[in-house]
Amino acid sequence: MAKSKPQAVTPSQTWWLLAAALSALLPLTPHVPYWLSALALTLLGGRAVLNRTQRRLPARFWLILLTFAGSAGVLAQFRTLFGQNPGVALLVLFLALKPLETRTRRDGLAVIFLCYFLVLAQFFFAQSIATAAMTVATIVAVTAALGSLADGRARPADLLRRSGLMLLQAAPFMLLLFVLFPRVQGPLWGLPRDAFSALTGLSDSMAPGSISNLSQSDAIAFRAKFSETPPRDLLYWRGPVLTEFDGRTWRPEGRLALPRLAYAPQGPLIEYEVTLEAHAKRWLFALELPGNLPSDSLMTGDYQLLARTPVTTRLRYSVTSHTAMAAGREESSAVLQRALALPGDFNPRTRALGQGWRDQDKTDEAVLEAATRFFLTQGLSYSLTPPLLGRHGVDEFLFESRQGFCEHFSGAFVFALRAAGLPARVVTGYQGGETNPFDGYFTVRQYDAHAWAEVWLKDRGWTRIDPTALSVPSRISQNLAAAVPAGSPLPLLTRADLAWLRELRLRFDAVANTWNQWVIGYNPERQREFLNRLGMRAPDWRQMTATLAVLAGLVLLGLTAWALRQRRRVDAAQRAWLRLGRRLGRRGLPRTPWEAPLAYADRIAVRFPESAAEIRAISALYGRVRYGNLDPVLLDELKTRIARFQP
Repeated sequence: MAKSKPQAVTPSQTWWLLAAALSALLPLTPHVPYWLSALALTLLGGRAVLNRTQRRLPARFWLILLTFAGSAGVLAQFRTLFGQNPGVALLVLFLALKPLETRTRRDGLAVIFLCYFLVLAQFFFAQSIATAAMTVATIVAVTAALGSLADGRARPADLLRRSGLMLLQAAPFMLLLFVLFPRVQGPLWGLPRDAFSALTGLSDSMAPGSISNLSQSDAIAFRAKFSETPPRDLLYWRGPVLTEFDGRTWRPEGRLALPRLAYAPQGPLIEYEVTLEAHAKRWLFALELPGNLPSDSLMTGDYQLLARTPVTTRLRYSVTSHTAMAAGREESSAVLQRALALPGDFNPRTRALGQGWRDQDKTDEAVLEAATRFFLTQGLSYSLTPPLLGRHGVDEFLFESRQGFCEHFSGAFVFALRAAGLPARVVTGYQGGETNPFDGYFTVRQYDAHAWAEVWLKDRGWTRIDPTALSVPSRISQNLAAAVPAGSPLPLLTRADLAWLRELRLRFDAVANTWNQWVIGYNPERQREFLNRLGMRAPDWRQMTATLAVLAGLVLLGLTAWALRQRRRVDAAQRAWLRLGRRLGRRGLPRTPWEAPLAYADRIAVRFPESAAEIRAISALYGRVRYGNLDPVLLDELKTRIARFQP
């Protein structure tokens, strides 16, 4: 038996394939090397020129050469061909090259399958609502291109309509599987080593400018849901604790985890849930100080809350805090000695200042009071762009520039207290935040990053003192914008003159948060919570699998009934043919149900020989329209000729 020749793609089908490839490639251009994006767009543009001019496709030699050259470029860029980023880059290269050798429908199907896979690859890099919307639009375009391979004469509007209808028909099944299919904890794919290289956030060290740089970032650090939002002056979200100082940079000392909570709670209890954005560190943020530890977490000896593994995906945890704590009353002498250490001969004027407080006031409480009085009366100002400081940075800040950000205030305050013989350290984290009125979540952004001081007193243990609040109280009682001079560069969301933009952004944040909580964050816990609301108490894999099987059976039964009903329905071409049979039946020539169109046409031709040519042409046209590719033009012609047929 002779082997059938593969069906060649038409120019119109090629345009659809190029459109599908372009729609799949464009969202990935920010995530692949620039040279590869330019190469891919150039190759698709070249294929478009060849399709328009109907010139021959390039020889296989050139395609092989481009494949090896592009693969070598990916290898040079990533130092490997394996992994998420190089893998996506190779697929982008292959999709750009494949249309240059696409001659048959089989080749076109390979282009379509590559497009579908690259649509999925978009979620390797982002899972936002915008990404999902772009993905749906891309799938519509790719599915329309797939439809063009099956029906090359269909109009573009019909292909897009069919594609959209297919997605709408699939949506209920997608939602059903999303809700009921057993969830797995964590992402399905590993993250690349550089997945968090562009994230902004707190550092585990503090030097002049390290926190003020965050003041220009409105990226969300985390959200919190309170049963009742506490006062703003209590919203200190504790992060890394910095004890070691080398004259310029503060660093943590690396305390071991506490075997138990070594502090006594005081004050009212605050209950809340935190949704922490991925930051690739182990830090968990909670109001000072937590009354319980979230699951899979621990607390260091300096009361920093840590996850057991780096936070590489959005993390939700519940925690409680008390408005006051008595912490570290029995602190070890070694810890206190480290909290007194000062480097070399740095900042002699501040050393003398602290020693003067000690000489004048012998008790620790009196020294602390002198320090707070100094920061209250010194006239220090808050600035996002303080002048650069030299070797004796604390001296220059306190006695010369008198302008700084929170890291200047906290670092200088701790240095001066240590010079006075009072153990102290710097605590970094976030202060404040704002309630989003559209979803009720409390949002903390990177520009809320803050640093404050912690001083040890014999009868009270570690006590929080915020020197920024002493000098610039509006930073704590209001926000960043209220603390800085007029005209300072501020993030858009903090500017009072752009209230409409702020409201728009808050609305978008509320929608994005709902998406994150119930779509991206739909983990096993969320699934159990949702199914419990539906009356499925403590569902397990077997119960959920059985439920899915029953629902799938019902759906298949419904589809079967619908298909059987559709078989009894007639399309437009058949309705026109049946009208012809009824009309001729009134003239004594009815059509029998089992009679084929050509056989019926032959009977009509015998009865009306003068109309034989016309009826045979109508029969042939009916066969083309009914059993071939649906062509609206031919369908209209069939209806017209049947209406005019008068034997």
